[in-house]
Amino acid sequence: MKIDIVRLEIFKHLFASIPEEMGAALQRASFSPNIKERRDYSCALFDPRGEMIAQAAHIPVHLGAMPLSVQAAIGSMAFAEGDMAILNDPYQGGTHLPDITLIAPVFTGGRLAGFVANRAHHADVGGMAPGSMPVARELVQEGLILPPVKLFVAGELQTGVWDIILRNTRSPQERAGDLRAQIAANQRGVRRLADLVAAYGLPEVQHYSAALLDYTERLTRALIARLPDGSFEFADALDDDGLGNGPLPIRVRIDILGDEAIVDFAGTASQAQGSVNAVYAITLSAVYYVFRCLVDSEVPNNTGSLRAIRVQTPEGSLVNALPPAPVVGGNVETSQRIVDVLLGALAQALPDHIPAASQGTMNNTLIGGWDPTRGRAFTYYETIAGGVGARPTADGPSGLHSHMTNTLNTPAEAMEYAYPIQVLRYELREGTGGAGKHRGGDGLRRDLLLQTEATASLLSERRVRQPYGLAGGAPGAVGENVLIREGVEQPLPAKGQVQLRAGDVLSVRTPGGGGWG
Repeated sequence: MKIDIVRLEIFKHLFASIPEEMGAALQRASFSPNIKERRDYSCALFDPRGEMIAQAAHIPVHLGAMPLSVQAAIGSMAFAEGDMAILNDPYQGGTHLPDITLIAPVFTGGRLAGFVANRAHHADVGGMAPGSMPVARELVQEGLILPPVKLFVAGELQTGVWDIILRNTRSPQERAGDLRAQIAANQRGVRRLADLVAAYGLPEVQHYSAALLDYTERLTRALIARLPDGSFEFADALDDDGLGNGPLPIRVRIDILGDEAIVDFAGTASQAQGSVNAVYAITLSAVYYVFRCLVDSEVPNNTGSLRAIRVQTPEGSLVNALPPAPVVGGNVETSQRIVDVLLGALAQALPDHIPAASQGTMNNTLIGGWDPTRGRAFTYYETIAGGVGARPTADGPSGLHSHMTNTLNTPAEAMEYAYPIQVLRYELREGTGGAGKHRGGDGLRRDLLLQTEATASLLSERRVRQPYGLAGGAPGAVGENVLIREGVEQPLPAKGQVQLRAGDVLSVRTPGGGGWG
């Protein structure tokens, strides 16, 4: 069957519309502010082999990891119509334990047409601390681990699996609501792909899904071919692992060879004792994201682009951890530093195109305890925005989520409605962006007043090492975590837990972006 370029463009949008509609359904039906308001989720469409055909423009850190989850599920079970699998195991395609993935096959006329999947960050999946993002020493301390297992068999909910999940969370009502939203999103995706096959026939749908992967590969190779051949190296480091170990260097060498790129992380630190380790899926996602950002045209979000890029990571390192290493911070913090080193290397190949470092952290803030007004436990989770690195042509934006997080903020009204927390201050930290011909964006300050006793967990970076500037631009300011108790400010570590009293204020002050020029 020949490729009609007009029809290919039509199918590109038809495929993309399915995960977009899934995402809309997931957001509207979800319970937690983290999913409903911050949109901390991703949805995607896959072919029968588990190759990602389309992903909605949701969370970059899920780009390379979602296909690995689907392929792990395919490799561990046989799917039939009406089945749905669930998993969160970081060592089987997951990212970290709070990210739960649901995978559903799509059958038409008895034949497998593909898969749909979605991944959402749950505000608590058990473990040693509310919010399931502690400074842990091994994976089991971070929460409930779900290898690929069937949640539905032939359309029937497996109540044993369901009950185990809800029994291992501090907020079962919220978890049940979010999981039902994920189920509904997959059911929507199954119907939409079935509708597409009914309209065009399975042979044509499969023909153009394969053609779309080839098209993305060609565009990516064309991008790489425009880069100068050579080797480009860069290194940066994480401040620490939360257990007193650091700095932890991450090194990369990017070799451009014609229309191919080899991305080698040799020399990166060995996996850490603390929970800042990234599994291979995270590193793959970061590489995918950075090269995806370089492409000028509207390239589809699919795995075709990875065919032109080889990613080499030392086993047992910070960027390819092995079990039982804890990994919750690898997904949110190490992923950001991987992006920083990739962009730092590419700035040598494309000095007039690459921005300075953005804040380089997600400033993960988690608060959990007992809500006396509602008579139930609560778990609040949020990543907090900061300064974006200046570009060669413009200042960096202030107070935005950047790179591996693509979420929104939690509105003060939604937070105060859902939790015993009041937002006292939410403002820009003026002057925290790096100086230069173009200034880096400023960070934020977010002060949260606790109305009850609670446990807070902090998982943040760039509290010691500043976000770098480029082309002579100054670095951005580091962030700070502060406890304000009875009007007295007490510095808090970048990573760790603190017991809060009613009346305490937790102040998270995020880094600025680096300057350019």
